[in-house]
Amino acid sequence: MRTEYDPDRMSGRGFYRLLTSVVLPRPIAWVSSVSADGVDNVAPHSFFNVAAANPPIIQFSSIGEKDSLHNIEATGEFVVNFAGHGMLDEINASSAPYPPGISEFDAVGIERAASSRVNVPRVARAVVALECRLHSVLPLGDSRVVFGTVVCASVDDSVLVDGRPDAELLQPLARLGGNEWSTLGEVIRLDRPKSAG
Repeated sequence: MRTEYDPDRMSGRGFYRLLTSVVLPRPIAWVSSVSADGVDNVAPHSFFNVAAANPPIIQFSSIGEKDSLHNIEATGEFVVNFAGHGMLDEINASSAPYPPGISEFDAVGIERAASSRVNVPRVARAVVALECRLHSVLPLGDSRVVFGTVVCASVDDSVLVDGRPDAELLQPLARLGGNEWSTLGEVIRLDRPKSAG
């Protein structure tokens, strides 16, 4: 027996809840940006992935017209911060609907650090920060997909093994459905086949 869900017969929010309960785990883009008035913003976005490798372009979706989107469109720059499970409370708190003139950095007590190539602060304790320049914004349904060209990747040496970030040291957080979060769990190492036969 199976239950079928027809998006045309459900509210958008209802089908959103279904999608976010099955498309998981979803990595977190903890996006820092600066408004045209100079107010720093940092907010988590869980519709996030790599869009292209050469040039390096990452993407996240802003569901609705959020401060991150407005700031990035105004300045053309942003940073995607990666923080492990030790910063879960700060990441969650920064998702609150603060007014545009309030900095989540200040309201939540998140320490800033200067970025190398963009005029947007990164989260000081984030083990990885991808500094980006806006590539494009694609309107898609109730969302805006933001594409950013990575101009600098800043990685804490504590998570590097042989010059490469190690998944178990990164301890990344992920979103699940509802109010559920997840950590990495078991890491399975499996070589890819070298031929089709």
